[in-house]
Amino acid sequence: MYRTITKLTGPARLARFTPPSVRKSPVAISRWYATAHLDLPALDRAWRKKWTDKRESGTSSQASAVNDAAADHMYILSMFPYPSGNLHLGHLRVYTIADVIARYHKLKGRNVLLPMGWDAFGLPAENAAIERGIDPAVWTRDNIGRMKEQLELMNGTFDWSAEFATCDPNFYKHTQKLFLLLRQHGLVYRQRAVVNWCPVDKTVLANEQVDSEGCSWRSGAKVEQLPLEQWFLRITEFKEALLRDLDELAKDNCWPERVVAMQKHWIGRTTGARFRFPLIAKAGIALDTLEELEIYTTRPETIFGVQFVAISPDSKLAKNLADRDPMIKGYLQSVADGSLSNMQGMLVTQLQAHNPIDQKGTEPLPVFIAPYVRGDYETGAVMGVPAHDARDYAFWQQNSSNKDVKYAITSDPNGSSAKLEGPYLEPGYMTTLAGKYSQKPSEEVAAPIIEEIKIETQLAELRTSWKLRDWLISRQRYWGTPIPIIHCETCGPQPVPDEQLPVELPKVDHHWANGRAGNPLESAVDWVNTSCPKCHGPAKRDTDTMDTFVDSSWYYMRFTDPRNQNSPISEAAARSRLPVDIYIGGVEHAILHLLYARFFYKAIMGNLYPKTAEKTGINVTENPLESSHEPFKRLITQGMVHGKTFIDPDNGRFLKPDEVDLSNPAEPKVIASGEKPSITYEKMSKSKHNGVDPSSFISKYGADATRAHILFQAPVAEVLNWDDDKIAGISRWLRRVFDHVHSVAASSQNAGNKLTPFDGKEFFAKPVAETNAMNQQQVALWEDDISLWRTVQESISSVTACCDKVYSLNTAVSTLMSLTNAILDKPSASQSVRHAATNELVKLMAPIAPAFAEECWSVLHPGKGMIFDEASPVQWPVTDGSLPLLKFNRTKCTVAVNGKKRCVVDIPVKPADLEAEGALEAWITEQVLKAPEAQEKLSTSENDIRKATKVFVMKGGKGVNYMIPKL
Repeated sequence: MYRTITKLTGPARLARFTPPSVRKSPVAISRWYATAHLDLPALDRAWRKKWTDKRESGTSSQASAVNDAAADHMYILSMFPYPSGNLHLGHLRVYTIADVIARYHKLKGRNVLLPMGWDAFGLPAENAAIERGIDPAVWTRDNIGRMKEQLELMNGTFDWSAEFATCDPNFYKHTQKLFLLLRQHGLVYRQRAVVNWCPVDKTVLANEQVDSEGCSWRSGAKVEQLPLEQWFLRITEFKEALLRDLDELAKDNCWPERVVAMQKHWIGRTTGARFRFPLIAKAGIALDTLEELEIYTTRPETIFGVQFVAISPDSKLAKNLADRDPMIKGYLQSVADGSLSNMQGMLVTQLQAHNPIDQKGTEPLPVFIAPYVRGDYETGAVMGVPAHDARDYAFWQQNSSNKDVKYAITSDPNGSSAKLEGPYLEPGYMTTLAGKYSQKPSEEVAAPIIEEIKIETQLAELRTSWKLRDWLISRQRYWGTPIPIIHCETCGPQPVPDEQLPVELPKVDHHWANGRAGNPLESAVDWVNTSCPKCHGPAKRDTDTMDTFVDSSWYYMRFTDPRNQNSPISEAAARSRLPVDIYIGGVEHAILHLLYARFFYKAIMGNLYPKTAEKTGINVTENPLESSHEPFKRLITQGMVHGKTFIDPDNGRFLKPDEVDLSNPAEPKVIASGEKPSITYEKMSKSKHNGVDPSSFISKYGADATRAHILFQAPVAEVLNWDDDKIAGISRWLRRVFDHVHSVAASSQNAGNKLTPFDGKEFFAKPVAETNAMNQQQVALWEDDISLWRTVQESISSVTACCDKVYSLNTAVSTLMSLTNAILDKPSASQSVRHAATNELVKLMAPIAPAFAEECWSVLHPGKGMIFDEASPVQWPVTDGSLPLLKFNRTKCTVAVNGKKRCVVDIPVKPADLEAEGALEAWITEQVLKAPEAQEKLSTSENDIRKATKVFVMKGGKGVNYMIPKL
């Protein structure tokens, strides 16, 4: 017996000493198991070693093969991390979600790919290198090593055989190949352009990397406008396809509605009007043939409320005026220096404009130069309608002596604007300003207004416009993928020959040692100077590097074929592994990363491996510019993790953990003052002292408890307010399961391991006569079996649905807790049912708490292998079809007299053959009168149900109301 017990313990850290008396008593054996020591961190280490040994022995293989049937594949990917040096809880949350879903699909028999790599290029590494005086490659590699160790602590099932970092020459060689492929197909060009320049990071930013206040998304510095030669990708060539396919992604909630809406807004397809405003110049002012100012608007119905015209400081007209007017030139310089706000405009006294709706009958409009008007959007000019645009209103209030606004639209169906204050931004009804259109719905008059102006003055036309602009990828920094172009004065820009790729970054140790800013590639003479691949004359390499979003726009493709030396991805890998089935990451990447990735995938796949479709019996290849390829079938966006933050009520200062007395967690106190601190949950940061080290937390509580805690605290899409104290509930749950598993295993051993595989349909398919013949004790035990197995079947359905939906994984954990309670609350249920229920519980827990489940499985099935053994995997539980059989023999029936409850009795379930009129009522009355409770409560004459003149049966016998005439 002692040897058997030892065999059952598996790698869990159990107490080895067993007193002699325990060895002789089955009851004592159960108690011995109930006091077994559960050390979750030690259990993690033991099972990680077993998984590693199994993988390295070759008896288990990662699912990275590309020649299997595509239908068996499941590609699950979390957005790969930037190697900053330490994982935070946000990382742990997204990777836990990914791992749970991957393990779930593995147990369902899918060939799962769950890779991990590193988004290793970028400004933080370069800035750290300057600050520390070391090569960014060294800093990055050290960080990757630390973060990989942290990742391995979380019991993940990542395929490390596919690992790469984007700073590996073997990776960015293919980034350069893809750049040249796009250039070959006319999707890359170089031109001089006014660009967003960050004076702190000393590099160019794409429009998407500048916030609404005109500041850098990373450094926060005010962005400057500089003219530079830059490389662009023609993402606008795919604008129709990018917009069209968002509707497909939105189907069945495959992509969150919020992300789809954000991308549609950024692509920005609008139908509006292109108006031409005639300009009037003062005598002696020449406009270089510019007689009209074209302006695009998406709200042509507001033309009646135009009160000014504003042009961008970057517009040709503004620069033309600056050449003639020193004051305007000085103003434009102030705008460029960032010393003026977006609402500080300048009136152009030399010009006025006419409204095209009635250029003769209306007063001329003032013309302003306004920083809030973008020079790269449409014509670089806007028609100012203070009554119906918030920015126009703010500008008008700050720059005009006349603060009144003219309302063209109102909420009043009668066309009155008397009650309006401030800008009215909603659709409504046209005011009297609109003349014959007055009182008509504003949404119905836009087209007629455009048509009228077009016929009468030819100053308007219907126009479709797009907000999307080509992607500027040039960066004037070192730590990025070198642009594979050689500049020759004779031949012009030339692509680096394929056999010379990759163009590797040169060593510039002196640059880091001296702590210099700027781009060291420009001064790397030996690297820059080269020969032209076409004429072989002297030439120079391009010293720009690519935006790091280029790397993350295609890395998911490389994971499917990571060791291919000749191509970024083979056709076999592309067609069998792509697209990604489930992609998991933060909603903050909704525009930049996800939009760029969609463009890249369409452009690369559309040109390398285009789709074909049969049309009228002929296979037609899809036009690359109309590519329907999408990289991510399903997108899961998880919420942020916020930390508990303590604030000193006296001064609003964020408190460090050691400044708060938490001896009583329910009543924390500021140590210095004894006051109760304010407690909030906020984004984790060093300044708020609310961060949590995932590694320390895992070391203390174990990876599986941490994983379950992360999932249980909040639905996947919502903010998770992290509270260390709440993991105690998860730990108690795991302990209860652990004790129960050992108890069940001991009972099985005591029974001689004679339990056969459980068949729910067979077990519960007892004839009615047999169940009706049961005595009260047998009925109670039978109903315990039914209740428990029904809970098991419902739990299987619930947890499966949660894993499929992903967003409700918190419900999966609560369902497993409820199932645990159901098992423990039915100690009298049949041993075979309890054993089978415990088996299903452990399997359902396995994706969430893999090491813990493996330990429990080894105890229940010693010597039968692992749950996550690909050679002989345990199958995910499925319902066995027994639910229709899981009906109780008896049911609770509430008895009422004249609508007043008298008692609740236990009666048999209604027979199916009670079809005759009054038969059901007579049968229920007979059963009620047999119950001791009814005999006691219904003994008086006023409650004698046999005197009832009417009987109402409710819910098939769960309730009955007797109507008895009052005496």
